[in-house]
Amino acid sequence: MTDSTAIAEVRRVLASTVAVERLRIVATLICRTGEWDLAEDAVQDAVTRALTVWPDRGIPDNPGAWLTTAARNAAVDALRRAATDRRTAARAAIEADIDREDAEARGAASAAEDEGVVDDDPLRLIFTCCHPALPMEARVALTLRTVAGLEVDEIARAFLVSEPAMQKRLVRARARIRDAGIPYRVPREEYLPERTQGVLAVLYLLFTEGYAGGGVLVRTELSEEAIRLGRLLATLMAGSPLLPEVLGLLALMLFQHSRAETRLDEAGDLVLMEDQDRGRWDAAMIGEAVAALAASESARRQFDSVVGPYRLQAEIARHHATAPSPESTDFARVAELYARLARVAPSPVVDLNRAVAVGLSEGPLAGLALLDALEDARLESYHLLPAARADMLRRAGRDTEALVHYARALDLAPSDPERRFLARRIAELRQSGGDRSSL
Repeated sequence: MTDSTAIAEVRRVLASTVAVERLRIVATLICRTGEWDLAEDAVQDAVTRALTVWPDRGIPDNPGAWLTTAARNAAVDALRRAATDRRTAARAAIEADIDREDAEARGAASAAEDEGVVDDDPLRLIFTCCHPALPMEARVALTLRTVAGLEVDEIARAFLVSEPAMQKRLVRARARIRDAGIPYRVPREEYLPERTQGVLAVLYLLFTEGYAGGGVLVRTELSEEAIRLGRLLATLMAGSPLLPEVLGLLALMLFQHSRAETRLDEAGDLVLMEDQDRGRWDAAMIGEAVAALAASESARRQFDSVVGPYRLQAEIARHHATAPSPESTDFARVAELYARLARVAPSPVVDLNRAVAVGLSEGPLAGLALLDALEDARLESYHLLPAARADMLRRAGRDTEALVHYARALDLAPSDPERRFLARRIAELRQSGGDRSSL
């Protein structure tokens, strides 16, 4: 194996290991030290050391265990340098933990606190991020940075705000956790209701960050971790009035994830839902989602609660996932559900999706009329708005106008598969040579 080949293999294995192990390592270090920045820096130090050591010594048999030990050692070294009383105590906790099994140490900590109800570091981390002392947007942003490991510019794009504004929001959130002494645990049962809505928002953003814009699956581990935590949360919330929404979110994620294997073709290019091979969708996962949705409705009736936004989105996803063909999808019902969702959880993106559904059920001109009425500054840099307008214009045969908006969408598209798809659309329309509406 050549040096360049060996380095490429090291990078491949390291990227895969970090994707799977990063969340667990960061969560465990935060649990041990209470230091959020330290935990993230320690993992980055471990990755840097791996890039230096592995090409010479070979990839370890257990890369995840190697990274865990390296990150812990980096954290211990940082705490030694800091030499404060608080950090010295945390350092001792880490050093004592190195020679123990993780589960055993976490169980001892949980018993000592006599507080949390679930022994799962990632879920504890999410509940800590979602403490009611923090504003809702800060809770979600902090979790995406710490739990999902997203860069600040990625989170800013998800919130449709500037990168400096998001950086300030994250700094303030961490300072609030530190200064208020917010504990690191899943709260007791009586405190769960006030915390769960924030956790649901975080889980769904964690899930959707498994995809680039346009629904391209790029980080499977994030989506799968969100589903795992969703199942755990559904068990935790059994008997709670919030269970219908928890199950609604779980159903939504399962419906969407069932199409994971068909979103890209073998060349890595985007495949629209209407062109995907429905025979390759995960039938078992769709079945689990249908069952979760039914359980959500049953729980809603039991608690006489209103239909929440995740439940509505799950209903929309069900229409897509269970339709035998694109043509058989009930887009009129989908549009109606989006209208209900807009009343429950107003959002310019929801309005955009409703316009698309109307365009598919009533014709492109009806959809374009709704897009023309949609004015929201938060959508100015959102690539799916010009992409939706371009697609409706194309369907209406107004190719020249469509080209202008496809070009705009291409400029704004955040991922390579989307850019390639939009470039193909532009090339196809240019080949067609003029507006078909005039023919």
